[in-house]
Amino acid sequence: MTTTNTPEGRPGRTALGRALAAAGALSPDWARAFAAVPRSAFLPELIWPFDMAAGRSVPVSKADAPERWHAYADDADVPIVTQWDDGEHTGPEPGDVPTSSASMPSVVFRMLQDLDLRPGHKALEIGTATGWNAALMAHRAGPGNVVTVEVDAAVAATARATAERLRLPIEIVHGDGSHGHPEAAPYDRITATCGLRAIPYAWVEQCRPGGVIVAPWGTHYGNGDAVARLVVGSDGRSACGRFTGPVEFMKLRAQRAAHPVHSAYVTGSVADGDETSTTVTEAEFVGDAFAPQRFVLGLRVPRCRQVVAEKRDGGRPVWLYGADDRSWACVWFRDGEAARVWQSGPRRLWDEAAAAYRWWEKNGRPGPQRFGLSVTAEGQAVWLDEPANCWNA
Repeated sequence: MTTTNTPEGRPGRTALGRALAAAGALSPDWARAFAAVPRSAFLPELIWPFDMAAGRSVPVSKADAPERWHAYADDADVPIVTQWDDGEHTGPEPGDVPTSSASMPSVVFRMLQDLDLRPGHKALEIGTATGWNAALMAHRAGPGNVVTVEVDAAVAATARATAERLRLPIEIVHGDGSHGHPEAAPYDRITATCGLRAIPYAWVEQCRPGGVIVAPWGTHYGNGDAVARLVVGSDGRSACGRFTGPVEFMKLRAQRAAHPVHSAYVTGSVADGDETSTTVTEAEFVGDAFAPQRFVLGLRVPRCRQVVAEKRDGGRPVWLYGADDRSWACVWFRDGEAARVWQSGPRRLWDEAAAAYRWWEKNGRPGPQRFGLSVTAEGQAVWLDEPANCWNA
């Protein structure tokens, strides 16, 4: 295959490769692909990398700031947004919702390790985006062995033009990735670069027995995901495997959940709910963005969305909204005080969340790596430690 021009003169990219290798993200078998397929070759002139210091995405123009652009594109282990608001956004400032991106290199290569892609394997990728991940896969699997599906027509067209410019032997399909791509099945490997709330059974059907499916999976509770690594059973009718670690991805468009409208739930005052209190602290219940309790609360309190509000004057409200009815709960955490709780509706969402938190503590505060996922034609089930200990998700 034809490879891209490697920016050998960029010491930052070399340093990034060493840092990724030292952290265990870039394994020796993927080092050649990292060297041959630089991310910068797949990025547009205007990008929105995540600025770690500012805590937000910032616009960077290649024409106006080429050194800064290359520093983010090739040298930094940060995600880079390439589209906002499904393409409706215009202008240099960030839009409302990021809808396509180039992922963090560390995340990309950890997931490629999980995929265990080998030369000669036939692979399907869901979520083409810039095409960088598919190009890395093609470099390893070989010419004509990678098919990638992109739901956004404009994004697919741009990725196809990039592949043609770089003479990359990958097939780019515009379509709904939740259906897979049966025309080229069966595949040895299937991977997704978008977050899922349910693994489409079509992927199991299109993957060979013994084949591997790697995809970010999560619940409606929040935006966080965990990478599921599933192996298709010998009969080709199921897939099962463990989660390998926490991540966060933009969601598969067919499985996006609408953000709860607060006024549709709380039509009057929060004081209209039933009031109690809790000794659970904010740090214990909320944690950071990838706190293991968030993953577990999502599993144990299904069809529920958590919204963590900004902290003001030493207090922070945390809201829970039911997805199937207008049940809601609010926990008001205040520094140095017991938290006040209000809840209303058919579901006692705080009671469910408190019980889930106690379950998490009782079971040794497990993180995603102690859980696994099984997928059949009938649905999916999550399990702790062993597949026998499972419940529907």
